[in-house]
Amino acid sequence: MPVAKKLEKETEILDGVKVELRGDEILVTGGEVELKREFRHPRIHILVEKGRVLVTCDYPSKEDMALMGTTISHIRNMITGVTEGFEYKMKIVYAHFPIKTSVRKEQGEFVVENFLGERNPRIARILGDTEIDINGDEVILTGSDIQSVGQTAANIEQVTMIKGYDPRVFQDGIYITQKRRGA
Repeated sequence: MPVAKKLEKETEILDGVKVELRGDEILVTGGEVELKREFRHPRIHILVEKGRVLVTCDYPSKEDMALMGTTISHIRNMITGVTEGFEYKMKIVYAHFPIKTSVRKEQGEFVVENFLGERNPRIARILGDTEIDINGDEVILTGSDIQSVGQTAANIEQVTMIKGYDPRVFQDGIYITQKRRGA
């Protein structure tokens, strides 16, 4: 099987989005939102030209091809984030003890109180520019950086994980129910 000498993957830059390359760092700007991310690999090269972002590699191995796909996906997510944003919906589930949730914006914390009747609150970190809206038993996370929104949702799920009890009986917690673009 012949080996490809050079492999290229590309994505288009949407209207109203500006992509800059500063060394190993990519800066994506759209409207008032700005996202930065560092991509550093000795064999993978990123170029910004004529309304597109090009990721190239000379004589790529399987790992290099996988890394190129990952890199181009991250860049697409950054472009989507500055144009549309991301939204995660979570559901608060409890059987006996009503869970009380709140957001401490100054500290960047999501607070879960009265979980399984516990006296001490459980606290999850809110990352980046993630905004949290609590409507009854629904928690909505929105933001432009998919990694910050996704990791904040994971932090909330992790903080309400039950250990030492039968999960078929104790299904209390806060769970992700929907992920979508366009917050």
